[in-house]
Amino acid sequence: MEKLFFDNWDSIFRTLIIGILAYLSLILMLRISGKRTLSQMKEFDFIVTVALGSTLATVLLSKDVTLSSGVTALALLILLQYILAASSVRSKRFSRIISSDPTLLFFKGDFLQAALMKERVTEAEVRSVLRSQNVYALDDVYAVVMESNGQFSVVKKGSLTDPNSPLFNVKKLPV
Repeated sequence: MEKLFFDNWDSIFRTLIIGILAYLSLILMLRISGKRTLSQMKEFDFIVTVALGSTLATVLLSKDVTLSSGVTALALLILLQYILAASSVRSKRFSRIISSDPTLLFFKGDFLQAALMKERVTEAEVRSVLRSQNVYALDDVYAVVMESNGQFSVVKKGSLTDPNSPLFNVKKLPV
């Protein structure tokens, strides 16, 4: 119980030194790897973001992990994310394997029940998303899409988004 609030100064100095060096290393690697590493475009991007935070915390707080091991782990995560992202850009087939397509949940006044069930989303959750977008009448909405990263996109009637364009390429499940 006596070491609950303070162990020793060596522990504090280690945390400060390792923390600064690991943080600077992570910032440098993220700058080299590009913006996509921390974006939440796809599922694996989110996983890497969480894993980077967890790894940094472990390096900071675990005396069993050396700075070189921690930096190697951070570099490995960033390298794997880079390889997955580059592979998914180069191969549509690979991209389809590692990430999901956007799903149409609401279209032209109707909730698409099969899509809601598949994505485990309720009508109430979609209505909540609409309210957060300052939409209070379903008649004002052309479509609601659940994106690959779990975010919702609301296409309002009269918007510039043409549902026939490739930009509006979503999977519509059979009704």
